[in-house]
Amino acid sequence: MQDDISGWSDWKHNFEGIEEISSPSELHGLLTGVVCVTEAPTRDEWLQILSTLNVPKLDDDALALLEEEANDVAHALAEDELDYLPMLPDDEHFLSERVQALADWCAGVVLGFGLASGHIRANEQELIESLQDVASVEFEETDDDEEGEQSYQELYEFVRLIPVSLSVGRKKISVLNSSLLQNFHSKMKQNIETSDSSNLVEMFTPHRPS
Repeated sequence: MQDDISGWSDWKHNFEGIEEISSPSELHGLLTGVVCVTEAPTRDEWLQILSTLNVPKLDDDALALLEEEANDVAHALAEDELDYLPMLPDDEHFLSERVQALADWCAGVVLGFGLASGHIRANEQELIESLQDVASVEFEETDDDEEGEQSYQELYEFVRLIPVSLSVGRKKISVLNSSLLQNFHSKMKQNIETSDSSNLVEMFTPHRPS
């Protein structure tokens, strides 16, 4: 199967079942949306980004895969050679599964782009809206035919190039200088303040004998 060649098998193995993310394809879309705006996040930055989404800590292999894929995607988007490919199941999977994966991926791109606060340049609003439209697509049994397959391929070829358009010509910022980690730092500050408050309460609350 092409899943092994494309990397989908490893991607699905590492990221399937994360409740906070709809699917592995949505995570790849999120990664892509982020890298349209920022430099490729490091392993530690991925830990912090996922923490803002309340995703449980991933193991080292999964984090290494995220870091490697982010670097690959950043390279593909920077070249403007139309080599970028979404991480999706191959055509041996049911059409319904592939349509849902593509919809999830589109939703992920919009989410990642928004989390990184990518400013929308002229003519890009329409591209974002196109991703949102595909993200809301629902597969029907009547679509499961040759015409439906052709429509899927056309849709796939259209949306896979949108991240290239969003990325090319954009000056990438560091993850640290983006809005990606603002929620993380706010959460850390809140935890510290809560901890300090608890300590103060303990300091000024006498231990009364029972």
